[in-house]
Amino acid sequence: MHANSRPVTSRQTEAHSQLARLVARHVASPYQKPIMPYNRAAFDLFVQHWRAAGEPPVILDAGCGVGLSTYHLAAQSPHSFVVGVDQSADRIDRKTQWPGPPPHNALLLRAELADFWRLMGAAAIPLERHYLLYPNPWPKIGHLGRRWHGHPAFPAAIALGGTIECRSNWPVYIEEFGMALRQLGVTEVAVEPYAPARPITPFEIKYLASGQQLWRCHARISQEIVARM
Repeated sequence: MHANSRPVTSRQTEAHSQLARLVARHVASPYQKPIMPYNRAAFDLFVQHWRAAGEPPVILDAGCGVGLSTYHLAAQSPHSFVVGVDQSADRIDRKTQWPGPPPHNALLLRAELADFWRLMGAAAIPLERHYLLYPNPWPKIGHLGRRWHGHPAFPAAIALGGTIECRSNWPVYIEEFGMALRQLGVTEVAVEPYAPARPITPFEIKYLASGQQLWRCHARISQEIVARM
């Protein structure tokens, strides 16, 4: 992997001033966009595989890209069921960087996360762990609503419970992610520099090789928060 990745540049150097207002609006007005049929079909396929596996604890690799992180998470957690979800069929179909055959407890699906989160909530399927690894930072000031913590479906993601972890090479993204979690009532939130012992995504490999500092937000979502959402 070539060490040629440039750090995120943005006129925004601290948490967005409109973040709290946006999160409050999304809590007050739940996301109502109709769920697309192909997302429902992907979710039904997940349920089929999960039930066939005996309904083990679920780990969601949200925005999994080529699925390398899904591979590693499944290998590290053999007693859990790891589902990687990405909106790009092209990325899902590329496994050239996988070090071996797919683990028995891993499934890759093409679906939009906003729909997949809501379908999981409607089916009352909780998460053991929830990862958002190196999402598009959308660094322009006017792009707040495109970041996951500014998306109207973000409360639905938090309602799935478990532990949630977001990683990025842009500290502002991680700071905002933690702020949004706290605004939703999550108290056990850590925002910190991150140095993985073993990188698990192509972006993580590339950023580390380029000498960039990585950041993560790690939080535990209590059952009280889940019941309230």
